[in-house]
Amino acid sequence: MTTDTPDLGTFGIWRHFSGIPPELARLIETSGYGTIWLGGSPPADLTSVEEVLDATESVIVATGIVNIWSAAAPAVAESFHRIDSKHPGRFLLGIGAGHPEATQEYQKPYDALVGYLDALDEGGVPVERRVLAALGPKVLKLSASRSAGAHPYLTTPEHTAEAHAILGPDKILAPEHKVVLESDPVKAREIGRPPVNNPYLHLRNYTNNLKRLGYSEEEIADGGSDRLIDALVAHGDADSIADRLRQHLHAGASHVTLHSLPDGGDPSQTYREVAAALR
Repeated sequence: MTTDTPDLGTFGIWRHFSGIPPELARLIETSGYGTIWLGGSPPADLTSVEEVLDATESVIVATGIVNIWSAAAPAVAESFHRIDSKHPGRFLLGIGAGHPEATQEYQKPYDALVGYLDALDEGGVPVERRVLAALGPKVLKLSASRSAGAHPYLTTPEHTAEAHAILGPDKILAPEHKVVLESDPVKAREIGRPPVNNPYLHLRNYTNNLKRLGYSEEEIADGGSDRLIDALVAHGDADSIADRLRQHLHAGASHVTLHSLPDGGDPSQTYREVAAALR
């Protein structure tokens, strides 16, 4: 088993773990993206990770993220070793505490994360092969001390700059950023606002983070102001989207993962066009 941190490349793709059939995984890889992030709390068996790895040759696959409340650490550790023995060095385990509104037994998420990391240590999952979902300073510091870095979700380049200052230059900082390939800003907001509003603008870990970044309660209410939606969802042509993603790199990100909206649509055109613009 290699304990080296995987090379994620500069840009990756974030998509729900149920929405990446083999042909889409291969398109992502051949388009030049370095990592495929599987979101939506994949179960502890991590078969979705294995299927994407089986369908591809060299792209890294990461979880964004495994939810510590729904996937037991010993089972996740077993899955990690199964996958790593088959695809050495190509899997990065992202874990996180989710949000309190979604999980009845959600209590003291920081302590639960620490306990989960302890269990992963016991299960032999190397520190260099895992990252944490982190928004606030406390969990970002935990990411720096107990993992290879952080995978913040629903953030801005301003947050990336703050996270980089906490993590330091040698850790993974891989923010997710939503994109809509649509040049009409009104149409783009019509696509981007619903998946941001529901559920994230009603979840306090996200809203607290947005308030730390300077957005008022009024801007967060009622589906989010245009200013907020434009900050969280890059839109325009492929060049405009590529410029927005690069802002995270300028702010200190080591890797940026784009999340094409709408979630249920065919993202192939977006992936291809943005990849070309990023080159």
